[in-house]
Amino acid sequence: MSSEPAQASAAEPEPAPPEPDRKPEPDGTPEVHKGRFGAPGQPLNRRSPFLFGFMFGLGVLVAYALFLGVRNAASILVLIFIALFLAIGLNPAVVRLHRWGLPRGVAVAIVALLVVALLAGGIVALIPPLVTQTTELVNNAPGTIENLRRSETVNELVQRYDIVNKVQSAVNAGTIGNALGGVVGGAKLIFGTIFNVLTVLVLTIYFMASFERIKKAGYSLVPSTRRDRVRLLTDEILTKVGAYMVGAISIAVLAGLSTFVAAMLLGLPYPFALAVVVAVCDLIPQIGATIGAVVVSLVGFASSPTDGIVCIVFFIVYQQIENYLIYPGVMRRSVKVSDVAAVVAALLGVALFGVVGALVAIPMVAAIQLLMREVMVPSMDQR
Repeated sequence: MSSEPAQASAAEPEPAPPEPDRKPEPDGTPEVHKGRFGAPGQPLNRRSPFLFGFMFGLGVLVAYALFLGVRNAASILVLIFIALFLAIGLNPAVVRLHRWGLPRGVAVAIVALLVVALLAGGIVALIPPLVTQTTELVNNAPGTIENLRRSETVNELVQRYDIVNKVQSAVNAGTIGNALGGVVGGAKLIFGTIFNVLTVLVLTIYFMASFERIKKAGYSLVPSTRRDRVRLLTDEILTKVGAYMVGAISIAVLAGLSTFVAAMLLGLPYPFALAVVVAVCDLIPQIGATIGAVVVSLVGFASSPTDGIVCIVFFIVYQQIENYLIYPGVMRRSVKVSDVAAVVAALLGVALFGVVGALVAIPMVAAIQLLMREVMVPSMDQR
């Protein structure tokens, strides 16, 4: 019997909290105190000149700070962009190995080892010709100087233009300091290049390992109503980037094979090494083919002047064929970009953004064509 009143009293609702005190303001409006720190005040007037000027100035400062940050970190951002581009291009190989039953981590490791082996092969192939030709130049230097001294024409030129005194006056402390500065600058360039290559390699491996997570995070930022369409379009664009990488590697292999045949016909030393050097250099946009041609031509001149001239003529002709016939044809089949668009995109990319522009020109054109065909054209047809 005694439990029923207790249950009834427990079921009764708690008394409502007292109404907040309302104290009249000087103008007669009541003030409501809520919480420990009172009620929030009136919102700021967005039309206030002071607020507008303050926000405008703050926006200018933030924009300038972002500009300084991007400018100071431009070199690092370029490396990150190149690494991300390479990861996108190599991802189809990782996906193919993953479909064959390998774990994704193992597939990434295999692709990374192949890339490292390709770079190491290019470096190893470049060192023997360079060391050999440099050694021959140093060994032949005394005989070359002696022949020059015996030449009457050379002696007459030396006396006429007072070359000896000019050389002695040029060799002073300032000249030596500038030379040392040049050596230090060359060392900085070499070590900086090695650092950039290692940075791109490490970032590429990280991007390949976390590629699916990066895509999922990017798709999550898109509204759910458009997420499926954005995913399909983005996957198609990424596929075209991978096809572009395959096409670029095919062109580089073809350049290496052509160089190997030419070196064998001329009887140049290290034909396979020269072919590897040209193939690796051909992967570098804008300047890679020229670097490979210079290396092979120097080896040709070391063999004989005729071989050097033949090498120069061969690379001039081959590069024209590659730039205007092979490259557009391969890109048309792999990335499905027209010949005119491929050539124009490559030229504009080099002119606007240098090496990076040449690297992304063809995939960018393919992406623009896809977006125009699937997004812009249907939208214009509905109007």
